[in-house]
Amino acid sequence: MTLTALTTVSCNSDLLDTNPTDQVSGDTIFKTTDGGYMALNGMIRFFWQWGQTTTGNYHQCFGPQSYNLMADLMGEDMVMAAAGDGWFWYDYLYDVKYAWNSTTWRPYDAWNYYYTLISNANYIINNKDNMSGSTDDIDYIIGNAYAFRAYAYAYCAMLYARSYIGHEDRLAIPIYTEPTYAGTSGKARSTNKEVFAQAMSDINEAITLLGTKAQKHCSHVDQYVANGLKARIALYMGDYQTAHDAAAIAVKGGSYAFDKSFHYNDATDKSVLWGAEIITDQGTTNPQFLAHMDIRFGGYGARARKCASAWLYNKIAANDGRASWWNYEVLADGKTSGYQQWKFQFADYNSPYTGADHIFMRAPEMQLIIAETACRLGNETEAKAVLNELMKTRQEGYDCSGKTGTALGKLTTDETGSLLEEILIQRRIELWGEYGRVYDIKRLRQGFKRTTEMGHPVSALLNTLHTDDPESFDWVMTFPAKEVDANSLILQNPIGSYPGDNGKEGDDPSLAPQAQE
Repeated sequence: MTLTALTTVSCNSDLLDTNPTDQVSGDTIFKTTDGGYMALNGMIRFFWQWGQTTTGNYHQCFGPQSYNLMADLMGEDMVMAAAGDGWFWYDYLYDVKYAWNSTTWRPYDAWNYYYTLISNANYIINNKDNMSGSTDDIDYIIGNAYAFRAYAYAYCAMLYARSYIGHEDRLAIPIYTEPTYAGTSGKARSTNKEVFAQAMSDINEAITLLGTKAQKHCSHVDQYVANGLKARIALYMGDYQTAHDAAAIAVKGGSYAFDKSFHYNDATDKSVLWGAEIITDQGTTNPQFLAHMDIRFGGYGARARKCASAWLYNKIAANDGRASWWNYEVLADGKTSGYQQWKFQFADYNSPYTGADHIFMRAPEMQLIIAETACRLGNETEAKAVLNELMKTRQEGYDCSGKTGTALGKLTTDETGSLLEEILIQRRIELWGEYGRVYDIKRLRQGFKRTTEMGHPVSALLNTLHTDDPESFDWVMTFPAKEVDANSLILQNPIGSYPGDNGKEGDDPSLAPQAQE
């Protein structure tokens, strides 16, 4: 793993004058903070640029929004009405884990993505003392690198390991905190507890270094974004007080008011805490999130329509402004109907090089985390007030005051009527297409079932899997052969729902290969 050659993305032409990182040697790039910013912005380009992680299938590989869409399609709330050109279809069918020995499929793509981020972050962090420049600039650069490393470790573990809750001492992924190069000895998988402790340590260090420094660019991490990442990590861990307190800081960085004209294509919108603004000469056509979502653009979005499940849509009140995010209409085959999404649109579908920003975090998510964690911590008064405050901007007359309790069903469609369930339903509606639904299913320790009544095609019902069982490995990615072959300490994840009998797969630490002395 080495420092990847990436160029800079900027929405302010006066912010930095940079070159691709491969034009500056590793010995000189970190001599000044200008070089540090160059490396940092090179990492940030990796958050939206396609074609960086794999030699094929790269129209579905373009940073966080591609992995969020993957994880949404692995759940029950998003329907993919047809295979279209094939992009994301196999994620939807859970038909990617078997391709662990390929360098063109999801196991390799996602692994390469997260560990490239980690490698780049390590390279920046470990050159802190070599940079000359103002302390504020150095702290800002290093703080961002710690935040990106925290992000990468948390999300990589969310994909390649079973849930943190219930599997704290089970194996997750390896931890590297020093720069790695070709030939660096591979490490064994650390436990969930160890990986998330590393992520939490990193994000706390980022928060300390960033302090109250202003965000230099909407794609950078500031105190609000860092606390938003901390809230996400702590929520996944079940550390509800930490998640609550971090989200309470993060939400102050943006607005959660509802704007029906906002179609998630402008990273400078007041609701956005973190995103990547795509300038015209750095845009692309098909290999981007909105091309997979907006049917007006034609192509991918039109041939493989993304719809809300009927179950979820029916939870939206008629006077809820978010109901306009979907419309019941005839789909591409001209025969079936579904709740076609209109939440995500190009600003100008005739010109996909503009109005096609990537959005990674919004303030409403933080408000919902505050509500959920307050409820879990026994403060229902706060939870109701916070949810009502958010919802009154979306649905006139909304009032959750009659709800109480934290009961959840075994399946995500088994309703209990509790306050916690109501908060989570509003979260499912609000963050549809943004967060990665399967990560919530995992942390909630629930199962799910797809049905044709929801709108899912028969071929996508997953009848041979065990998605109703939180102990299943169905939503745990296999490690790529490149890693397994190069690192003898890696214990492979099962291709199927459960480990086999050969003792060479799973997440039991007692089965992990031992280093040779």
